[in-house]
Amino acid sequence: MENDPLWKLRHALIGMALALLASVLIAALAGRWLGDLFGDSYGLRAGIYSGLLLYAVVGAVVLFVKVARHETRPVSPGRIGLWVASLWLWPLLLATGRGKPPPAA
Repeated sequence: MENDPLWKLRHALIGMALALLASVLIAALAGRWLGDLFGDSYGLRAGIYSGLLLYAVVGAVVLFVKVARHETRPVSPGRIGLWVASLWLWPLLLATGRGKPPPAA
């Protein structure tokens, strides 16, 4: 099991899956709130939700590619919160992540 690449990425896979699940709920609530704020139509709410969901999925992919191989800490509620926040703030990761590579674990 030690040589299995998926086993080595288990913390990142679990963390990202749970963060993405939470982000689906966040996108749905934000889509409803923003849709009601700007026009109260189903089409607008669905469009906003779809855009936010696409943003979150792209963020999940970017975040996973950038940091998954360095994630070795076990999954905890605090780590899930960090993954969720990072998932929504992924453009900052791209903007600031161009410096030196992270230290080897």
